[in-house]
Parts: sequence; C-alpha cells; structure tokens
Amino acid sequence: TEKWRKKYKHLDAPRRMYAEFVSTMDEMVGEVVGHLDKLGLREDTLIIYLSDHGHSMETRTFGGGGNSGDYRGHKFTLWEGGIRIPCIVSWPGRIPQGAIRGQMAASIDWMPTIAEYCGVKLPDRKIDGKSFTSVIDSDAAASPHDIFHWETGKHWAIRQGDWKLVHNGPATDYKGRKIPQTKNFLSNLAEDVTETKNLAANHPDKVKQLTELHERWLEKLKQN
Repeated sequence: TEKWRKKYKHLDAPRRMYAEFVSTMDEMVGEVVGHLDKLGLREDTLIIYLSDHGHSMETRTFGGGGNSGDYRGHKFTLWEGGIRIPCIVSWPGRIPQGAIRGQMAASIDWMPTIAEYCGVKLPDRKIDGKSFTSVIDSDAAASPHDIFHWETGKHWAIRQGDWKLVHNGPATDYKGRKIPQTKNFLSNLAEDVTETKNLAANHPDKVKQLTELHERWLEKLKQN
C-alpha cells in the first residue's frame, strides 16, 4: 500500500519493495486477527502463519530483497535458506504463548496436526505428514520425523537427525563468498547450520547410507 511505500522510500531496490510487501502483509494479517477478536472468535481459532519457501530471487519479485541470515540459499534451492522457514502459530488458551521450538517439522504435517486438534480421523491411505502437537506443547518433544526427503528434479536432499545430504545443490553466494555446485554436500546441522563446510570427504559412509535411503524412498514412491 502507498503508506508503506512512503515509509520505505529511502531504501534501495529491491530491499525497498520487499519491506513494502512485508509490512503491508503484516498489517493485513493484523486486520484479520482484529476481526476475529471483534467477533469473539479468537479463542476458537487456530492461526497458522508460514511461508512455503525461502526468499525469492525471481525477476517478478524484483530479483530479491529478502535475507536468509546465516542460512545458505533461497527459493528453489534445498539449502536451509530455501526450505527452513519461520512458522508462527497462535491459539489462545490452547497452545503455549511466546514459546520457541527448534524441532524439525514440515508444512505437510499440518493436516494431521489439525486433524488431531479437531478429533478427526485421518484417512486410511498413507500420508507423509505426521502430527506434531507434542512439539507445539513442549520443546522437549521429539521431532515427528527421523528421516525427511526433498526432491526437485536432479536436485535432492535428505535429512536424518542432524545429518543432511544435498545432492547436486546449486552454486550460491554466501555473505560475499561464492560456493560452487557440488555433487554431494554433507552437513551436520547441529554443528553447522550454514552448510558451508562440506563433510562428505570425511564421512563417505554417511554419504553412502543417506544416498541409499533416498534411493529406497524413491522406489517406494514409484510403487505408489
């Protein structure tokens, strides 16, 4: 809106456009929440606010403007900057307020999570998502996923616990440093969330194990 364009006119492009979009969206979300309060529905409403990917670098979004902080990558990459996204959940009187969770979960987990909150039985067919109401309740709860896979053409990734393998991950710029494309990039996210130190050469057995797990997962997909 024009209000936010005026506020951020001193910023350079594309950061200026990004700030305008974010503040406009934030204001609109505030209006929705305010309307729920006005109707007396706030305590009966679960609000889930999340992105589906990291910040965009596309021409249609002015070539960027976002910042993934310490995380490498952006939208359309499987580096953490492309897939690790913030999620804000609010339900007064039902879930903790002002709490932070660091466990691994994914957007596909919301369907079974909401179903559990609503007491709705899940379909008999297999789904990939898993309820993480226990994670919302406690920072001591385990992640619902021991292993998780991402696949986008020849670029894929797998995470098992803190270990993450990115295959054919694209080259990226990271805080002024150019990191080239690598066939296999292995990270331990408990020790390095930046994904800038490749451990593949030091842990070939782990690369082999994760690759085989991903190949078996792909085979199961074909069977389904």
